[in-house]
Amino acid sequence: MSLSVEAIELTKVFGDLVAVDHVTFSVKRGEIFGLLGPNGAGKSTLLRMLCTVLRPTSGTAKVEGHDILKEANEVRKVIGVVQEKLILYAPLTPIENLTFFGKLYGMDDDTLKKKIKELLQEVKLWEVRDKPVGTFSSGMRQRVNIVRALLHDPKLIILDEPTNGLDPQSVRWVREYIKALRNRGLTIVLTTHDMYEIDELAEEVAIMDRGKIMAVGKKEELKNKYSTDKIEEVFLTITGRELRDELSGRLRRRGW
Repeated sequence: MSLSVEAIELTKVFGDLVAVDHVTFSVKRGEIFGLLGPNGAGKSTLLRMLCTVLRPTSGTAKVEGHDILKEANEVRKVIGVVQEKLILYAPLTPIENLTFFGKLYGMDDDTLKKKIKELLQEVKLWEVRDKPVGTFSSGMRQRVNIVRALLHDPKLIILDEPTNGLDPQSVRWVREYIKALRNRGLTIVLTTHDMYEIDELAEEVAIMDRGKIMAVGKKEELKNKYSTDKIEEVFLTITGRELRDELSGRLRRRGW
């Protein structure tokens, strides 16, 4: 089996809080993998370890065959990350923003210019390439943000709430683009609170709660196991229907 991500007993402890608790799972190359969990479940901490932003307390993982502890620089070369918070400079144009980030990836001028043009045309933003990003709609900014993550031809894309706050037309476009990226052979890890989005896009799903992976498997197999045709019902059956205000607030105050 060809794996893009393989996590083994991955654990992160902050003081007296076990944010990620001996998590083991794998993501196959070329699939869309949905990572679900309530606020405070540990999803962001898990992803930050896979991206080499956080060092695990124990355990390890490989991303595209590279160890996140021993080969952090190699891991960063093969992943692209689209965070819920846009990573763009509002006064700069798409070209200026993308040139800046492309240079951080070490791309040469000719390759970078060609890639920026190709991707901006693909996401239908080439005509506004010289306009400040701060004047763009949220959907337009998110498309630039996605391009930023694709500049260096990563093999794995991590999408954190990619359609949050977008209008319906932009939501539809982002979802179709995710499918197109998968069809090109990219591996995609998708986190979202939109259960319809997971039902439409994901092939494999992991449900995380209180730092642990509570269930993982093919989406349809999980539905069959819990006798439902909706991934939302699987999620609520596993994680419960009670509100999580106290836990999520605690984690936000600590910056996790």
